[in-house]
Amino acid sequence: MKKILALLLALSMVFVLGACGGNNAEQTDAEYITEKGEMIIGITIFAPMNYYDANNELIGFETEFAKAVCDKLGVTAKFQEINWAAKETELNGKTIDCIWNGMTIDAERLENMSISTPYMQNKQVLIMKADKAAAFTSIDGLKIAAEGGSAGANVIENDAYFANAEFVEVEDMAAALMEVAAGTSDGCVIDYITALGSIGEGTDYADLVVVESATFELGNDEQYGIAFRKGSDMTAKVNAAITELVADGTLQSIAAKYKLENELIAK
Repeated sequence: MKKILALLLALSMVFVLGACGGNNAEQTDAEYITEKGEMIIGITIFAPMNYYDANNELIGFETEFAKAVCDKLGVTAKFQEINWAAKETELNGKTIDCIWNGMTIDAERLENMSISTPYMQNKQVLIMKADKAAAFTSIDGLKIAAEGGSAGANVIENDAYFANAEFVEVEDMAAALMEVAAGTSDGCVIDYITALGSIGEGTDYADLVVVESATFELGNDEQYGIAFRKGSDMTAKVNAAITELVADGTLQSIAAKYKLENELIAK
């Protein structure tokens, strides 16, 4: 009898443990994030999206936007700097829960991740020092920097305009701007949104300008989206929260604070 009772007890424990394991396996992405109570947001540092102010506080359009959405969802926004080239690996490995950092929507990313509705328009631009831009006639033979894995890198690697230029891969867009400012690269290709907040009068890169005469074709019509794991049910919840933030004017207000109101799609 004791042996039978022990066997029954052992079998019941197996059943319970199996049921618990099954529940974890069936947990949705939204349940996983909500249960943690925080959304870990993968970012890189670049103005005006995510950057540090004079008090070393993280600010920016994306920073405030993400916090506002997380407030709607009842979770805390936790920002984590990542290597942009490894963003999908970080996402799928669950070291982050989403990529929310001026990410351009393209066909490959739509195939591999779940992406929100577009919220901002963007394009790629060539940046040079003002004196070089004034004398610019050809890209051939020049060193052009871009963030690894970025839309700018895609333009340099795939647009015929840059076929005879040397691609210099760097860690992020801030590093690309530093390359140009230091003269170690002749130019860089970055997001227009980044250029709005990072170069020109009143910035650390007052002598850098957009080369208006550059005529590359790729990257001229881009849109930003927020990326979650493939099949994630959190995407729909974030889309709904964005709709609410547009309806009450919060998103437009955040965009205006960073002079991005004209670039908003969701408005």
